Amino acid sequence: MNELNAIVESAHSAFAQAATPADLENAKALYLGKSGRITELMKGMAALSVDEKKAHGAAINLAKQAIEAALTARRQGLADAELQLQLQAEALDVTLPGRQGGQGGLHPVSLTLERIEAIFGSMGFDVAQGPEIESDWFNFTALNTPEDHPARSMHDTFYVEGGSEAAPNLLRTHTSPMQIRYAVQHVKAHRALVGASADGLFSGDMPEIRVIAPGRTYRVDSDATHSPMFHQCEGLWVGENVSFKDLKFVFTDFCRTFFESDDLVLRFRPSFFPFTEPSAEIDIQFQSGPLSGRWLEVAGSGQVHPNVIRNMGLDSEKFIGFAFGMGPDRLTMLRYGVNDLRLFFDGDVRFLSQFQ
Repeated sequence: MNELNAIVESAHSAFAQAATPADLENAKALYLGKSGRITELMKGMAALSVDEKKAHGAAINLAKQAIEAALTARRQGLADAELQLQLQAEALDVTLPGRQGGQGGLHPVSLTLERIEAIFGSMGFDVAQGPEIESDWFNFTALNTPEDHPARSMHDTFYVEGGSEAAPNLLRTHTSPMQIRYAVQHVKAHRALVGASADGLFSGDMPEIRVIAPGRTYRVDSDATHSPMFHQCEGLWVGENVSFKDLKFVFTDFCRTFFESDDLVLRFRPSFFPFTEPSAEIDIQFQSGPLSGRWLEVAGSGQVHPNVIRNMGLDSEKFIGFAFGMGPDRLTMLRYGVNDLRLFFDGDVRFLSQFQ
């Protein structure tokens, strides 16, 4: 028995001195391995009598259990020590605030579009959306643009598959097709409401058409102030007594509200557009700030051409109106002082976050 007690104490000491799991397994082999001291004692029981085997066997089993318990305790101790070292090496201060993900926001051009819609909405204009893949008829023909017009050239317009040779499809070059689409739907709905015939041009009484059509447009163009994809906002007001005076008042009020400047000056320069007659380019002049004194073109406009009025299904002898088209991208550049349009489409968060 004294021998077994000595073996158990020796095993405890050996296990305690083991600094690593590998050292501990080597120490285990000295006592519980195939040639270990406990194993050798059990092999020597073969020469004992039956009574001696019972007594010695019970004592050896107790010693073996004590050694195994010491081994398990030391294994757990080494594992705990290793975990503590790892925790110290990878220490986290749980009292520090967490890193929050960045908050998104609207693109500066989207902010401009929302602003445009809000201002014209306060004047009684509806907002219309239409397809970006447009037919030749809506994009050109219905807007009094002849077949030999430069805009129909593939050098200026993105044509796409579909349609026919006589009526090809294309990426719309402006949002002006919505003039026709919205007006035709408006006239059809009113004809049905009053029970008027669907044939011929409508010449009866009808509520005025007031609408803006913001959206993406496409042309083969790219530099610091142009992009193959850009935004446009078309405006239309058609009624029985809509004059050029109304156009000047509406657009002047819009610009002064948009730029928050009551001393903003506008001028209307004679120009030419196939879908308006007469036509005018609209320039603005700031009276203060870095752009003070400079004339800047912001829109094209004019009285709606009689052919376009008729393509809407209306009698051009009774109905008259004005239209304008402006670039929200350019308005955004002027409002925020950006000198390169391409910055809006680079996707640089450092640049875009300035507008949030």
